[in-house]
Amino acid sequence: MSTPVSLPVSPLRIGPHTVSPPVVLAPMAGITNAPFRTLCREFSGGKGLFVSEMITTRALVERNEKTMQLVHFDATEKPRSIQLYGVDPATVGKAVRMIAEEDLADHIDLNFGCPVPKVTRKGGGSALPYKRNLLRAILKEAVSGAGDLPVTMKMRKGIDDDHITFLDAGRIAVEEGVTSIALHGRTAAQHYGGTADWDAIARLKEHVPEIPVLGNGDIWSAQDAVRMVRETGCDGVVVGRGCLGRPWLFADLVAAFEGRERARAGGADGCSLKPSLREVAAIMVRHATLLGEWIGDEARGVIDFRKHVAWYLKGFAVGSEMRKRLAITSSLAELRSGLDELDLDQPWPVGADGPRGRTSGNNRVVLPDGWLKDPYDCAGIGEDAELDTSGG
Repeated sequence: MSTPVSLPVSPLRIGPHTVSPPVVLAPMAGITNAPFRTLCREFSGGKGLFVSEMITTRALVERNEKTMQLVHFDATEKPRSIQLYGVDPATVGKAVRMIAEEDLADHIDLNFGCPVPKVTRKGGGSALPYKRNLLRAILKEAVSGAGDLPVTMKMRKGIDDDHITFLDAGRIAVEEGVTSIALHGRTAAQHYGGTADWDAIARLKEHVPEIPVLGNGDIWSAQDAVRMVRETGCDGVVVGRGCLGRPWLFADLVAAFEGRERARAGGADGCSLKPSLREVAAIMVRHATLLGEWIGDEARGVIDFRKHVAWYLKGFAVGSEMRKRLAITSSLAELRSGLDELDLDQPWPVGADGPRGRTSGNNRVVLPDGWLKDPYDCAGIGEDAELDTSGG
């Protein structure tokens, strides 16, 4: 019998909420909606923190119909966690006060990490911390408007290697009353390429010992998560791309941090759940079913699920024609029929636990004109810089 990888780790405190073990689902646009959060939470046994996909503050304040659906939580979700994106301090303040006054969530996370051009070209996401005074103004509005709700933030190292911001941003966050910080160990220019800089996570932890620091980047297994905590001293982990097509990763993570075995029969690793294709297929159908129930239309749910097919089937012996067929299904019956034609007795593929999702890197970061001239001047940023739809 193999020994699970584990280490003593304290529960994570986010305001009045205790997250034990300290494992957080990263907000991912179009992915971490209520159905996916339900799957991850079920595998974790209800342990951990599961954050909504990115919500645009302007769209929330204007009560955009799609956005209002995105802020809906299942009755079993505790605490309810919303991630907000905003560039204008006044609009961020309005959105946070709306959440607090209307009891829409129990925890607010602020997005300063998104690297996609439609966000950074407005000065948002991972571009924003470069403007120190703007960052401070947004955090001040958010914390003051949140009342008793804890406010956290997620960020990257900086815009690129010549414009590193995470240490300054961390200190500003502490001074303005942010409860915890999550750091993705890449710059915006790296997007998801290369290797995450875990040393930066360790440096941030040393720089802001007053509050918890969570590490993010290149966590593909429970062993990676434990190793990150051990090597960086961070207070917990945030997992994003590693759980794409693998919501059961949260079972592995919880077991690893609790020092329990999680191996299935035939599993080579003491802390890994190694499902067969039959089990993966059943999870795929459940995921698509939950999406249909959430959207209120089976076909639209299955269509939304299509993006997940390649992630779930990574490494399995499934021909290209069948992959294409499964990726264009529009009903649960079609999805089940296609999956039933596969060799469902296939074991978990060797190497399928590795990187998944986007891996592009070395991108030019799209920024507003003159953004890098002065790290403190934030003139010209206003409500027109806010996106009017949600999602990164």
